[in-house]
Amino acid sequence: MTDHADARNAPTASLLQRYAGAIALVAASTLVGLWVAPRWGTAPVDMIYLPAVLAAAVMWGLGPALVAGIGAALAYNFFFTAPVHTLRIDRVTDFVTVVVLLIVGLVTSRLASGVRRQAWIASVHAARNATIAGFARRLLSCRTETEIGTAACAELRRLFDCNAMLVSGLPEPGVIATAPEGNRLTPSDIAAAALAIESGEPAGRATSQLQPAEWQFYPLVSDRAGPFAVGLARDDGMSPLNDKQAPLLANLLDQLVLALERAQLESEAREFAALRQRDGLRAALLSSIGQDLRPRLTTVSNAVDDLRRGTADDKSLLNLMASEITKLDRYITNLLDLDTQSDRHPIEAAGVTIDLFNRSVTKDGEAVHLTPKEFAVLAELAKHGGRVLSHAHLLRTVWGPAQEEQIDYLRVAIRALRQKLEVSPSKPMLIINEPAVGYRLAANCLPLNNARG
Repeated sequence: MTDHADARNAPTASLLQRYAGAIALVAASTLVGLWVAPRWGTAPVDMIYLPAVLAAAVMWGLGPALVAGIGAALAYNFFFTAPVHTLRIDRVTDFVTVVVLLIVGLVTSRLASGVRRQAWIASVHAARNATIAGFARRLLSCRTETEIGTAACAELRRLFDCNAMLVSGLPEPGVIATAPEGNRLTPSDIAAAALAIESGEPAGRATSQLQPAEWQFYPLVSDRAGPFAVGLARDDGMSPLNDKQAPLLANLLDQLVLALERAQLESEAREFAALRQRDGLRAALLSSIGQDLRPRLTTVSNAVDDLRRGTADDKSLLNLMASEITKLDRYITNLLDLDTQSDRHPIEAAGVTIDLFNRSVTKDGEAVHLTPKEFAVLAELAKHGGRVLSHAHLLRTVWGPAQEEQIDYLRVAIRALRQKLEVSPSKPMLIINEPAVGYRLAANCLPLNNARG
């Protein structure tokens, strides 16, 4: 940004004051020169104008400085070179002095203007950095996506003097937080938010994509969190940002992405800790079942065998007791087979290794990050490798019974898994679709210890 750009954006009255100030400095320097010339000659007078040119450049920029430099050369020529009170120059030395004064004035004004511009840029950068740091500090105290969205929207509204909202893109754009409260999305706004998230480019009002929307949406690009988009809108219908504010918004959105990723990681850590605790309780319960019931069933079974070998009359009752004991023993065996030890062996299929115990997934030896829902879907498929799991089963297991009809949730998760794990997502070899039924993991998936054995 140049001083000319500043001048174009400044009010007319302010511009007039700047140029009038530059002329006033030249006039003041001329008065001082008229007082100096009769006493010490005109030789030192040309130096008197330099402070005026420098002051104009420092205080008001290049334009007023140029006016001051030209005015100083003309004033020196008019008042201090023979013949005086004319713009004619008879002596070569006077001509050289005027030209040098003009050149020096122009050069010094340019240098001073450059210093002023650098100082202005430094102050702008300092202010921007302070704004970004304050924004990041405000988000640092938030833990959940809703808290982060609420704080971010409030700050964006304060900084840009417009309405702000944070929307999530799964399975379709929905409002997480908004400032002020009560803002709603129209069908055009929902389409604009979805387009921004899908294309990775701003969409909505005053953009090249989907003009009819009331809001202007900016996607938040992240590999770990999302997808999200930030919407901005003004009550008067004008564009919420100008070109000068765009870099600041981009930096603020980067901070928002980092905060959302941090919240995602913390949520995954809490979910993982809860899962490990649940697995520990399950293992303890199953161990208790095995230790407490197995010996008693064995004792009862032995007693029934003794009675059957004896002289008991009711053989049918004894046979029924033996049958029921066998069933109970099989049930306990099946329960013990569900112990978490069975999850300790990673599963490998189509170049993808799934470690259910450590909750990690690798593809060709490189770690792949999955969201909690994506991992839950993959884990459920891995536990039943080769079997078709219905849509309802996966939705009930991963999202809960209330979401059994939300097939879009499952489709979004499967699409993301294929993008991250399949060699060719359009021709999946790992997660196979059974039309109108559900999905299954590749039938050749085996625990690594079995596969290698």
